[in-house]
Amino acid sequence: MDSKAMEVFVASQAPISLNQAPPHHSTALRRYLDLMSRPSIILKLILGLLWGIIHLAISLFNLWSLLIYNLECYLISSGLLRKYRYLNLDRLKSLAIVVDSKEAKNTVKIRQLLCWLSTMGVKYICLYDIEGVLKKSFEPAMKGSRDGKAGEYLGIGASISHSSHKDLVVECISGSDGKEGIAKAANLLCSTYLNGGTHGNGKREPAFTEADMASSLKAVGCGGPEPDLLLMYGPARCHLGFPAWRLRYTEIMHMGPLKSMKYGAIVKALYNFSKKYQNYGK
Repeated sequence: MDSKAMEVFVASQAPISLNQAPPHHSTALRRYLDLMSRPSIILKLILGLLWGIIHLAISLFNLWSLLIYNLECYLISSGLLRKYRYLNLDRLKSLAIVVDSKEAKNTVKIRQLLCWLSTMGVKYICLYDIEGVLKKSFEPAMKGSRDGKAGEYLGIGASISHSSHKDLVVECISGSDGKEGIAKAANLLCSTYLNGGTHGNGKREPAFTEADMASSLKAVGCGGPEPDLLLMYGPARCHLGFPAWRLRYTEIMHMGPLKSMKYGAIVKALYNFSKKYQNYGK
């Protein structure tokens, strides 16, 4: 083979030999990658196992809490727990019920709730949902009551023998009584100030008091007593736009979905409220 043919042969074989790693080098690389990947796999297995254990523990705790809650509600409803038999509701002058608008369409549950509260001795109930479903459902019936005692007109007196339903007063409000109500009251205050007795340079600066705002809200039909206790039914743990100026000293309790409403849970909520001490300040 001459020198020219030898150069052509070397040139054709050189790229192949440069691109191919020696056999012993590729084996060592595979072993190194295997050793590096094993700790990561073990770590992933450990983290997955810990996540499963934590998830199982939380699920078991929630299941246990639910069982205890249902058992306690059953015992309260059966009258087996003595401390819940007699409720002292002297401090409960007004009770507010906030219901999610989707659940407010279940008027059967709402009537049952009113019936239970009436038998417990609650005298004033304010029903609220942000879209006004309760107002559309119950306000026409309450307009038939001349003295404002709407227990019989709501149809809750037929299923109970207690006479307290005759003295039950029910108020229905919605989201329109919130921001729109405060806007109407502010407009009334402003117009009263502008139409006051002093004019020109002698006009005094406006000094609106809390009493002025309360009277204006009452004048525009958005006033009412401040509830001592608010029971919230729905998925959200908030008052869903209930008029904030009526919640200054209100105790708020979340009761869960309306469809899983329990008599014992309501009794427990009223009992816990009767045992609370509130500092109103100076």
